[in-house]
Amino acid sequence: MGVTATYLFPSHPDQEKKAEQYALGLTVGSWTDIPHLERQQLQKNKGEVVSVEKGEEKDTVKIHYPSANFSADLPAILTTVYGKLSFFEGHELVDLTFDAELLRQFPGPRFGVKGVREKLNLYDRPLLMAIFKGVIGRDLSFFSSQLEDLLAGGIDLIKDDEILFENELTPFEKRITTAREIINRHYEHTGQRALYAVNLSGRSNELQEKAERAQELGANALLFNVHAYGLDTLQTLRENDNISLPIMAHSALSGVLAGQPGGGYSYSLLVGKLTRLTGGDFSLFPSPYGNVAIPSSDALAIGQALTEENRFEQTFSVPSAGIHPGMVPQLLKDFGSESLVINAGGGVFGHPDGPISGAQAFRAAIDASVNNVSLTEAAKTSEPLKRAIDQWGIVTTS
Repeated sequence: MGVTATYLFPSHPDQEKKAEQYALGLTVGSWTDIPHLERQQLQKNKGEVVSVEKGEEKDTVKIHYPSANFSADLPAILTTVYGKLSFFEGHELVDLTFDAELLRQFPGPRFGVKGVREKLNLYDRPLLMAIFKGVIGRDLSFFSSQLEDLLAGGIDLIKDDEILFENELTPFEKRITTAREIINRHYEHTGQRALYAVNLSGRSNELQEKAERAQELGANALLFNVHAYGLDTLQTLRENDNISLPIMAHSALSGVLAGQPGGGYSYSLLVGKLTRLTGGDFSLFPSPYGNVAIPSSDALAIGQALTEENRFEQTFSVPSAGIHPGMVPQLLKDFGSESLVINAGGGVFGHPDGPISGAQAFRAAIDASVNNVSLTEAAKTSEPLKRAIDQWGIVTTS
């Protein structure tokens, strides 16, 4: 019983011996120095090398850590399996496999793909999300105008920019109540539902109360910079039954934790599996082809970790940064339709005819892609899409 960690270690001619030293050093210490009686007593605590697979530059090493060694929480687990190893150059933690009892300590998403789609009553296409842009330094009237334009263009989800924090011009509570009124009015006129994710920020000891207050005021989603606070904080928010709101987990800061060559976590573990296990309904991460790109293999691995079959609800993949309508077919090809949110900022507000046309261009591109119609063909009957393609082109990477 416990957790098995999968690592990539720099190749070594005697990797089995090194792996055994790590397994001991991260659990009971130096095995050879322990008297026989103590060895018997500590048998249940000793780490075990599961396997070593040789590679050209890196060897894949799996070590099992008994659950007797740590409390059933992610900080204890990560400290055990990677605390000291994180200081060793070139030693990567790429996966964690939990036994069934330990896995039950994690909540997974409260809503996930299925629950969010039920909230929006949308089942037949990827969801479309937009980011407020240029709101910093502007007041609530600007915020309201942007929101109204985005809804008019057919946006399903709207989120704060992750760098929009508490401020005098657009206070947290006022953003919630203002957005609630606009979204409710939009629903009354069109029958179309929408979610607005307000950025939950501030000191860690304030987050629970602040999130509960957000729900009282009528918020219908939260944005959370999970890696600034830690995955355990996300889990604490998810497990609070007074906060029954979908949580968008933003990957800001994950680049230094997972994006460094030859070290750190894998993106699929940090932004994929662990974000899902601790309660993220959405996971936002850089796309493989935008302006803050990560390798395609990493982005696709995140998507797989967010949706692979297990006891948890699936989490939406939200590949982001530099997304425009000409990327929509590639997004669907790479991430599928069911668990994909297409997220745009500049691709909406940078449209030559403004944000309403920008949103309409995305909706036209989504409808075409779902129905296996080329964007070139779809642009013949959608002026907003035609104008977007003229500006940004069509992106295909495979």
